Order: sequence, then structure tokens, then C-alpha cells
Amino acid sequence: MLQAQGLSVEVGGRLVVERADFTVMARDKVGIVGRNGAGKTSLFKVLGGADEPKEGKVVRSGGFGYLSQDPRIDAALDARSSVTHVLSGRGIDDEIVRIEKLRIAMEETPDERNVGRYTRAEEEFRISGGYGAESEARSMAAGLGLPTDRLDMPIGTLSGGERRRVELARILFAGSDVLCLDEPTNHLDVDAKSWLMGFLRQYKGALLVISHDLDLLDEAITRVLHLDRPAEDDVGEIVEYRGTYSQYLRARADDEHRLKRKAAVQSKEIARLQGVVDRFGAKATKAAMAHSMEKRIARLEGQRVRAPESARTIAVRFPDPPPCGQTVIEASGLCKAYGGPPVFEDIDFDLGRGERLLVLGLNGAGKTSLLRILAGETTAGLGHFEFGYQVTAGYYAQEHDNLRTSESLLTNIRDAVPPGIDLGETRLRGLLGMFGLSGEKVFQDSGTLSGGEKTKLALAMLMVGRNNLLLLDEPTNNLDPASRRAVTNALVDWPAALILVSHDIDFVRQLAPTKVLLMPDGDVDYFSDEWLDLVEMS
Repeated sequence: MLQAQGLSVEVGGRLVVERADFTVMARDKVGIVGRNGAGKTSLFKVLGGADEPKEGKVVRSGGFGYLSQDPRIDAALDARSSVTHVLSGRGIDDEIVRIEKLRIAMEETPDERNVGRYTRAEEEFRISGGYGAESEARSMAAGLGLPTDRLDMPIGTLSGGERRRVELARILFAGSDVLCLDEPTNHLDVDAKSWLMGFLRQYKGALLVISHDLDLLDEAITRVLHLDRPAEDDVGEIVEYRGTYSQYLRARADDEHRLKRKAAVQSKEIARLQGVVDRFGAKATKAAMAHSMEKRIARLEGQRVRAPESARTIAVRFPDPPPCGQTVIEASGLCKAYGGPPVFEDIDFDLGRGERLLVLGLNGAGKTSLLRILAGETTAGLGHFEFGYQVTAGYYAQEHDNLRTSESLLTNIRDAVPPGIDLGETRLRGLLGMFGLSGEKVFQDSGTLSGGEKTKLALAMLMVGRNNLLLLDEPTNNLDPASRRAVTNALVDWPAALILVSHDIDFVRQLAPTKVLLMPDGDVDYFSDEWLDLVEMS
């Protein structure tokens, strides 16, 4: 069970929600919804124990699992194998180490005490299912798209998407009584997503989930908590709806229609009464009546409902690219390894002005590693690449690695301006505002942003350069549908070259890439709709 009691959450000096009360019991499957930037992830961090509430408390009973939107496995664990990390969800890894130490002690000194200690520990491990745990962990990880050979590798050698799957597998393997999952389908292909939804349907504990995945919300939840916070300066409130996400949408639309009608009626009545006061208030004979009317107006104002605002949309436009040569980039013999077998080798491709290259491959095929090499974030073990005449590349990192979380949005975008380009604060705030990041929010630390807002900040930071090549690694992750459409439309209209990684079928279809680079083999082909099936699997 999880219970919020008088819960108030504050971010950047603003109240996201105040004195909220709700309970999630075993078998409850709850989706937390609200606009991008409403504060869902901030609320989730408090529910998950990552942050402290401003007021109130969160009561959790039983085992508890929390997947943050941007899970980071401690770098000190980079050398441990992925399967060991999954097993740590139940403490199996520690038990294996303890039994091994007892076995060694027994062999060195086989007295009654050491034999007894080892025997008891081994029997407890066997009875509790310890010997079958690794098989169960591997099966669960395979369901999430992690094959055995990847599980045996050190965590530090895995891609960002694979590390997220390992952490999700650890949390699910732990068998917690309460699960809080923030965007759990990020980086999952269609098969892994299907497996996860089946797992969540069968889950018998209390589930809370944040997701932009409409299939997940419709299939896995039975109750919705809507964080109703129309604007940055508003204090949000939790509104509960029973049923699936689709049922919530219909009920929410009905509620908003009813509130708009009620607000209109109240406004009309207040205007009528105020008209009476204005007409007769100055007449001594009508003063008592005017005073009574003023009291009625005050009462109505106190009961006044706020008409829901239309969903805010953003309009994005990337700056015109500067001219460049006919050939944008040429790569030859690129190879990358992380202390073991190569992730990929002998990668050759070229790209012309205005062309679009889609990089495809399953998780772990080296897609992100390739883009990081091209962006200068890391180096290739072998091979080389060269940009064409007057080509300038901008890079969007899937994990938002280029954001300095302890600095404000405004500082982040200001520091992204290349030397020789003069952009004042008004212009920089305008670029942030294009993505709906405006007002006092620009002074917040970027680490307080939701995943969708971090995506918007990182995309805004691309706008300050004079780029004629963009390297985009999953640029639509975490965006709500309206923002995703705005970014897609902007890139469709942008005439310069793109190299992109994406599992978003609609995004790829609309961008209509010129070529496909299949990783890790390095095969290059012209794009057609036949490649879209692989997009969702990549």
C-alpha cells in the first residue's frame, strides 16, 4: 500500500500540489497524468522517496520499487555483470557471496561450527529459491529485450537503453508490493513493451505509472490521478477518475465542458449584478439594494470556478542552415569497442547536403555510440570520418548528457552559444519560450525538469548554433503528443542534413529518410516503408 497524507510538493519555490490525499492499495493500477511540466515527475520523486515533501508524508508498506524517468546506475557498479545487478533486487548477489565465503571457511577449517554455518546458509538459500533465481532473472531480462550474452557483460559496457532495461528488470525481479514506474516503456521495442504490459496486467501489488505510451495507459491501469495544474503559477490539485485512460479522457472532457458552462453562467450573473450596482449604487434610495447586490457578487466570486484553458501548443521552427558543400560527411572503417569484442566495425557511409540518414539496429548495436563519435563526445577505436566544407553539426543526446543539472535553463542555453555568435537574453528566452519554457521557469535548475522538459531544453539548445547537420538520438522521447508533432513538423520543413536514431514510427515516416544505415553490420540501403517494421524494434 502507498498513502499520501496532506502531501505538498514544491519545485523551484513553487507549489506543484498542496495537501493532497490519496491511497493506492494492492491490485490498484494507477496512472498519473497531466500536462508536460505540470509536476508529475516531481510528485513521483516524492512518492518514490527520492525527494522530501514540503509538507505531509508518504506512507509505504511492504517492499517498494521505484523506476525514475532517468535512472542512473551507480558508476561504482560499472564492473559488475548485468545479471548480478538484476539479482541484487532480492539480495541474491549478497547471499551468493556469503555462501561462497562460508564454503571457503569450511574447506580451510572443516570443524563442526563452520560446517554447520555453511549447511544452514546453503539450505536456507535452496529453500528460498536461490538456485532458481538466476534463471528467473534471465527470463525476466529476456522479456525486456536483454539477451543472455548482454546480461553477462559489465554494466559499464551497455548502451543507455540497455542499462535502463537492466534497472527495470532489477526492480521487477525484486517482487515489491508497490511499484512506481516513470516512463517504463522508454527504450523498449514492441516485443519488450508487450511483455511488460503483460507483466503489469498480472501484477498483484499496488502500481503507479507515468507514461506517454497510450497503449500502456489503456491496457495496464484501472484508475487515473490527474494532476490539474493549468499554469506554472498555479497550485495543482489531484482529481481522481475511475477506469482506463480512454475512459478518463471522455470523463475529463465532460468535466471541462461542465466547468466552462458553469464559469460562463457565473460570469454572466456577476456582470448582471455589477451592472445593477453601477446603475443604482450612487442613489441614496437604492443604496441598500446595491449593497445587497455587492454581497451577492462577493459570494459568487468566492464560489467562482475557473474555466479550463485549452491545451497549450508549441510552434517550433529551426533556424535556416548556413550554406555548405555538397558532401556533408564521409565515414570510413569506423570501429568501437569497450574493452571486449567490437560493438561495431568497418562502418562506411557518406551523406549529401539535405539528405537524411536513419541509423537502425537492435539495442546494443552501437547506434548511440556511433552518434557520440560523430559528435566528438568519444573516439572511434579505428577508422575516421570527415565533415564537408563549412559543415557544422549539432548533437541531441538521448540521455541529456549535455545538460548541467545544477545550472538554470537560461545558463544552459547561454553556455551552448558557440563563440562568435551574439545572442542576448531576450533572444535566448524567446527560444526557450518556443518550447513552452517561459517565465520564472527559465531560472530553475535544469535538474528539476521533467523528462519532457529536459528534451525541450536540449532541443532549444540546438537552436543557438549555426548548424547544417543535426545528429539526433531519440529526440521525441518523453514528449507529449502535441510537442512531438510540433518538433516533427519543424524537422520535416528543415532543409539541411540529418543523422537520426529513433524508434518512433510516425516520426520516421514523416521525416522520410533518404538512406538507412543498419548497425552493427554497417549495411547502407535506400529508405522505404519496408524499414518501418524494424524502426519499432530498434
